[in-house]
Amino acid sequence: MDKRLEAFDRLLTIMDQLRAQCPWDKKQTFDTLRYLSIEEIYELSDAILDKNMEEVKKELGDVMLHLVFYSKIASEQNAFDIGDVINSLCEKLIRRHPHIYGDVIADDAETVKNNWEKIKMTEGRKSVLSGVPTSLPAMVKAYRIQEKARGVGFDWENAGQVWDKVQEELGELEYEKINGSHDKVEDEFGDLLFALINYSRFIDINPEDALERTNRKFMKRFKYMEAKVNEAGDSMHDMSLAELDVLWNEAKKFD
Repeated sequence: MDKRLEAFDRLLTIMDQLRAQCPWDKKQTFDTLRYLSIEEIYELSDAILDKNMEEVKKELGDVMLHLVFYSKIASEQNAFDIGDVINSLCEKLIRRHPHIYGDVIADDAETVKNNWEKIKMTEGRKSVLSGVPTSLPAMVKAYRIQEKARGVGFDWENAGQVWDKVQEELGELEYEKINGSHDKVEDEFGDLLFALINYSRFIDINPEDALERTNRKFMKRFKYMEAKVNEAGDSMHDMSLAELDVLWNEAKKFD
């Protein structure tokens, strides 16, 4: 037997044993696992950003455990089992890759992506946006909304047009900041963020990754500042912004 199949069979056997014998595993439901699953995905995301392949391997295992766990619970309810999940996935992959399993021609990734969205619309969805989870973080959601709209041809033609839109939204934000209400300012700020996320697609930047890298960079520099202040026996509250800025510039040298 293929070693991969042996490993998967071992996992299924362990899951059966845990569900039958472990007090904690026996108590779990779809609802109790849901929040833990979300946490596992974020931990996998952290490992990917850190480029730590050992941690990626471990976190993928945790995610796989949840997939098997949900399927085990469903099988107890006679809803479906892991075999049904995998076969359903295989059928979807075959259906959505007609350039591999049919006679459709697709020579580049963009054509494949566009075909994917068109095929989804033949599967009973009323909107191309219905596949965007409502609970996604706002930045990720905006990016996915724009990608899906692009898949059916609703998009800008080039990066220059999108940058012009960013400048337009920035001007509208500046105007409302002076003349408008708080709600108007909030609306325009949201429009500016949406336009910037749109621009990121055209310059091949994932905005979520870019912002997270900036978050990490800021935290690293700030922690350096804190350590230096503590070493000197000072308090950041008692230091001037100019003094803190010197430490900030020192910290930047270690990026």
